[in-house]
Amino acid sequence: MQKNVILASTSVFRQQQLRTLGVDFIAAKPMFDETPLAGETAHDTALRLAVGKAQSLAAIYPQHLIIGADQVAWCHNRQLGKPMSVEKAAAMLRELSGQHIEFYSAICVLDTVSGSLNSHVDTTIVQMRELSDAQIARYLARESDAIYCAGAAKSEGLGAALLQKIDSTDPNALIGLPIFWLVSCLMAHGVEVI
Repeated sequence: MQKNVILASTSVFRQQQLRTLGVDFIAAKPMFDETPLAGETAHDTALRLAVGKAQSLAAIYPQHLIIGADQVAWCHNRQLGKPMSVEKAAAMLRELSGQHIEFYSAICVLDTVSGSLNSHVDTTIVQMRELSDAQIARYLARESDAIYCAGAAKSEGLGAALLQKIDSTDPNALIGLPIFWLVSCLMAHGVEVI
């Protein structure tokens, strides 16, 4: 019997990625504190948050596959979150202009029947273009969702114009879900994707 799939995320970007695969799922808001821990690497933060989000819904969905995901950006020896305002996004983009940024996109699949947990972290290296204040302002005026993206660069939209180069094994990971890994994991759990 195929288990129902829960996406532990309210991210419209992740939901769209899962819809594109044709997977039937329910999106549920995880109840998990997303504050990074002192001394934690970006990789470890992303993985802990992805797993924590999935586990936070296990009691509510006891016979399901729960997908947890999170992404953390790293530049200048610090983690970058979602700016959540145009002013913070502009400041973040000025700081990131011309820089290399590492994006850690963590994902897990928790089978709440067996208790098994599979996880993966995909690393994407992005080279940002040199950006003027005018370019940043125009971008943020046209791409209002950028404030909800780690590093303020919505790569699947106009944010692609901010990028000079992407080095990744899965270009989907930069949007929020490492799809290549996820498809293999879901199929191993009996979810027919293709």
